[in-house]
Amino acid sequence: MHPLAQDQAHLAGAIRLAQTHSRAGHGGPFGAVIVADGKIIARGWNKVTSANDPTAHAEVTAIRAACRKLKTFQLRDCVLYSSCEPCPMCLAACYWARLDRLVYAASRADAAAIGFDDDFLYREIPLPPARRRLRAAQSLRDEAREVMRAWFADPDRVPY
Repeated sequence: MHPLAQDQAHLAGAIRLAQTHSRAGHGGPFGAVIVADGKIIARGWNKVTSANDPTAHAEVTAIRAACRKLKTFQLRDCVLYSSCEPCPMCLAACYWARLDRLVYAASRADAAAIGFDDDFLYREIPLPPARRRLRAAQSLRDEAREVMRAWFADPDRVPY
């Protein structure tokens, strides 16, 4: 199958997941599919409201399922197909999972048009912590850094 046709077929699958599961009341209208070597490894859909989990976005649920199936925390050589451009959390999860590629359908502007203002988060992230809307405070830095140093010095640690 031509690469563009493969991308479109998997995106269509992600869109079907979004439609099926949002109609069933599982969460927002978002779906995701993870593919390796042309084969579907995992599927995910938004479960925020049904699982009472603000992190249960389609991309995150698909990444979790793929990692469980492959028994790894890295998804190198995998492609994530999403019905919508990922929010900052999901985009970061794509990077942390070491995905090879991301392909999406609707844009974050399309999501904002129906009340999902991911752009707010995209604008907040580059701000210094003191200027963000979420109040944050730092304390016990030395203690936390000691734990980090001990982990780094452990020859048996699993780097990621």
